[in-house]
Amino acid sequence: MSTVIEEKDFITTGGEVLLFTVDDVVYGIEIKYINEIIGIEQITVVPKVPDYIKGVINIRGKIVPIISVRKRFGKEEIPYDERTCIIVLELDNGYQVGIIVDRVREVTQAKPEEICETPANKNVNAGHYIKNIIENADGIKLLLNCEKLVREQA
Repeated sequence: MSTVIEEKDFITTGGEVLLFTVDDVVYGIEIKYINEIIGIEQITVVPKVPDYIKGVINIRGKIVPIISVRKRFGKEEIPYDERTCIIVLELDNGYQVGIIVDRVREVTQAKPEEICETPANKNVNAGHYIKNIIENADGIKLLLNCEKLVREQA
């Protein structure tokens, strides 16, 4: 199924979304991409990779690259604390990658009437990392495009 069709499906049907924060911004990832959530552990640094790739970790015998969402979005790094987590994503082709986030919040149901497309203005979504915007009584959440977040060069 093509990405465009999947995006339209999410807009028309909604779905479960894991919410997390980086700084004071609330982001979401469709639950279908979430493999597991783990605490921060020792990350082995890999030389000559982009600065947003923190390195790799071993999860039950599988080597998984780790990306800092803060660095990916050009934000300043902060020290990890007890609430900092790694969300392990599994993309459509079975590729696994972990993303470091400040706080995991909750899983919520995004209703179709709460989901909007991102503005066409390139400055609003410069890296095309934002797939959709979810707006409800709790505020605005930015739904991430997992494929673009982990695969494309900044």
